[in-house]
Amino acid sequence: MLSAFRTHALPRSIWMLGFVSLLMDVSSEMIHSLLPLFMVGSLGASALAVGLIDGLAEATALIVKIFSGVLADWWGKRKPLAVFGYSLGAFTKPLFALATSSSWILTARLLDRLGKGIRGAPRDALVADLAPPELRGAAFGLRQSLDTVGAFLGPILAVVLMFAWENDMRRIFWVAVIPGLAAALLLFLGVKEPEAPHSSKRSFPLTRTNLKQLPRGYWYVVVIGALFTLARFSEAFLVLLAAELKVPLPLIPLVMVAMNLVYAASAYPFGKLADRMSHRSLLALGIGVLLLADISLAQATQGLGLLLGLILWGLHMGLTQGLLATMVADQAPAQLRGTAYGFFNLVSGLSMLVASGTAGWVWDGWGHAATFYVGAGFGLLSLLALGLLTPRKV
Repeated sequence: MLSAFRTHALPRSIWMLGFVSLLMDVSSEMIHSLLPLFMVGSLGASALAVGLIDGLAEATALIVKIFSGVLADWWGKRKPLAVFGYSLGAFTKPLFALATSSSWILTARLLDRLGKGIRGAPRDALVADLAPPELRGAAFGLRQSLDTVGAFLGPILAVVLMFAWENDMRRIFWVAVIPGLAAALLLFLGVKEPEAPHSSKRSFPLTRTNLKQLPRGYWYVVVIGALFTLARFSEAFLVLLAAELKVPLPLIPLVMVAMNLVYAASAYPFGKLADRMSHRSLLALGIGVLLLADISLAQATQGLGLLLGLILWGLHMGLTQGLLATMVADQAPAQLRGTAYGFFNLVSGLSMLVASGTAGWVWDGWGHAATFYVGAGFGLLSLLALGLLTPRKV
C-alpha cells in the first residue's frame, strides 16, 4: 500500500517544476486571497465587477495557452516560454499595490494572467515530456500538489501580515513580489529540458494534417472540460461568501487556506490513483463532489457550513485538475502536446469567463445561495454529458 505514495521514481526536474509552481502560488495567493475584499472594500467594486474581472483574467490565461502551446510545439522548446511567463507574472505584482481603481486592477490581473497563459501549456507539456508514461498521473498530481501547497501558504502569510500590519493590504501586495521572482529564478536554474521526443524537422502545428492527429477522444475531453469549468466558477466567490457570513476581516484569507490544504493533500494520491483506474470514473466522482460542495455552500449560514463546502471544494479540485491534464496528455501525440493543452485551455477559458460573469450577475441579483445552486446545475449537466457522450476508453 505504501508503494502507492512513492515518488522517488519521478525525475528531479518534475520536483523542481513543482517547487516553481509552489513559489509562484505563494506570490499569487497572497494577493488573490485579499483582492476581492480590496476591490469591494477599498475601491467600491460590485460582486459583478469582481466576477467579470476575475473571469476575464482567468479566461485570458487559458486562451493565451493555445498560442504558447502552439509556439512550444513549433519551436520544439518548452522551458524558455515557461521562464518568460513566470517572469512576467512576477513583475506585474507591484501593479496591485499601486492600484487606485477597478480598471487598474483589471489591467494588473490581465497582465498577470497573460504570464500564466504563456507559461501554462509549455510547462504542462514539459511535465508530460519528462514523466515516464506509467507515472504520468503521479507526475501531474505531484506538481499540482506542490502548486497547491503554495496556494495555502500564501493566504497564511497574508493572514499573519494582516495582523502584523493592521490590515495594510497594499503593503502585503509588495511582499508578494519576492516569491514570484524566486519562482522564475528556480525554473531558469533548476529545470533541465529533455531532448525533443520527436523529429527535429517540425511543421506549424495548426495545419489540417497536424490537427487530424488529435484523436476523437481528445475532443471529448475538451468538451467535458468546458462543461465542468462552467460548474466551478472563480474562487473569489468563496472569499465573498466568507465576508457575507461575517468572518472577521483578517481571517478571511483562511478560506483559501482551508480549501487549498485539502486540495494539496489530495492531489498527489488521486494522481497516483489515476494511473490505476478509469479516468472517466474518477472524473465522475470529482464532479459529484463539486455538486455536494455547491449545495453545501448554497445552504451555509455560519462557519461550519462554509468549512464543509470548502473541504468538498478542495477535494473536487484534487480529484479533477491533475486528472484532466493527464487525460489530455494521454490522448495527444507527443509532438502536439503543447497545442493540445492550448486548445483545451482556450475552450475552458471561454467557459471560465461565462461562469464567473454569470456567478457575479446572479450574486448581485439573487444572492449567494442562487449562485452556488446555478453552479450545481452546471455540474449536473457536465456529469450527464460525461455519462452520455464520453467513450469508456477515455
